[in-house]
Amino acid sequence: MENTNNLEALFDAVIVKPLDAEGETMYGSIIVPDAGKDRNEKGTIVSVGPGTHTVTGTFLETVLKVGDVVVLPTAGFTKVQHDGDDYYIGNEKSILAKIN
Repeated sequence: MENTNNLEALFDAVIVKPLDAEGETMYGSIIVPDAGKDRNEKGTIVSVGPGTHTVTGTFLETVLKVGDVVVLPTAGFTKVQHDGDDYYIGNEKSILAKIN
């Protein structure tokens, strides 16, 4: 699982860098988010954990890869800031779709 930054996903987690934030408006140097619209975020995976064990002990590897473009749910992922960039971190199984 290649990692292009110093954030590393663990277990079955993925770290996603959002694509251009549409719906945000700039007024000078102030960013005004479009909080009125509830839409799914798209982003590029920058780190993928190796997988996780089931309750029976079977190891399930992650399916998604670094560089995949995905659609995230409107809730459930944690938004973090790292080195001045925004990222979303959550479980692989919560991702809604992969864009081919």
